Amino acid sequence: MTNSEQYRLQMIIQLFDSLFLDCENTQLIGGADEPLYIPSISKNKPHQLLFRENFLSSALHEIAHWCIAGKKRRLQQDFGYWYEPDGRTVVQQAHFESVEVKPQALEWLFSNACGQKFTPSSDNLSADNLNASAQDPKAVDKAFNQALVKQATHWCQTKQLPPRAKLFIDGLKKQFDSADPFNLEYYQLSYLD
Repeated sequence: MTNSEQYRLQMIIQLFDSLFLDCENTQLIGGADEPLYIPSISKNKPHQLLFRENFLSSALHEIAHWCIAGKKRRLQQDFGYWYEPDGRTVVQQAHFESVEVKPQALEWLFSNACGQKFTPSSDNLSADNLNASAQDPKAVDKAFNQALVKQATHWCQTKQLPPRAKLFIDGLKKQFDSADPFNLEYYQLSYLD
């Protein structure tokens, strides 16, 4: 991790906590072996949104999941999501990608708002029965990428994001003095290659 990325990560943690620790009782924490959301069982202890090691992209991805999760999901560990580990079948992978479109599209908007390069993830690198993404971690299924472009474009055009996501993007824009993350030019298929 570069010094610049480490600095941006610290800014993101501080921003998240300043926006959501008091009103949503949720704290963003890095250094985890695996990402995980742990709801609090006590009002005196915040919910914990853990991201992998100290990866900025992991923090943004987990924040995206948290922003999308409804109130009932935020009361369940890892939002009650299904997760099948690496090595999924074609059917399992299709299901995974269908539920990952919105979080990854939102992560893309967050990334643009803080100057972080976004790389989509099919998160199934050891499967040998899928497509080119199984052999090359940088090559992700074209249909998935197209779905990401479609979802990101929709949010840019309508600005109808989940409320916490809108608040976080507004905070990122201010914190990083970034160009407009809703600019449609940033959400082209060619940016995902």
